[in-house]
Amino acid sequence: MTALQDLGVELEGLAKDRLARVPMPEALADAIHQARRITSHEGKRRQMQYVGKVMRGLDDDEVEAIRRALEGFKGTSKAETARMHLIERWRELLLADDAALTRFLGEHPGIDVQALRNTIRNARKEKEQGKPPRYFRELFQAIKTALDVKDGKVASAAEDQPPTPESEA
Repeated sequence: MTALQDLGVELEGLAKDRLARVPMPEALADAIHQARRITSHEGKRRQMQYVGKVMRGLDDDEVEAIRRALEGFKGTSKAETARMHLIERWRELLLADDAALTRFLGEHPGIDVQALRNTIRNARKEKEQGKPPRYFRELFQAIKTALDVKDGKVASAAEDQPPTPESEA
């Protein structure tokens, strides 16, 4: 019971755009929006108890969908964390070695080769010159986009392992 109420408190604390992306019934959404408008401490406490009551009436599937959405926002989703690590490993490999670029392009044929090479070259120059990491970040986004296209927006870190320096030797 208190776990559902705590989940309701997390929902109430979300940013407006994130709250809109959480799958929830209309009654729960209305109760949370009402709680956001209340400024009185005691009034908010009572409203959050009501949010907990509404949440107790939800199916287990609905509650689980809400939890998954919140985990994704918090970045605690293991799959999302693994995906970010995968992107970072690819970025480091692409900056370190041109052979990694060949392998990356082989696995992700739909990517714009010239744009990727320019981004890698500019990121290397930034690093050498100690400039702010603009192209370093662009490279991250380009890799992320390529993985999204390949996986149809669904990532599996086990399938997309970047090469290790030992395997390329």
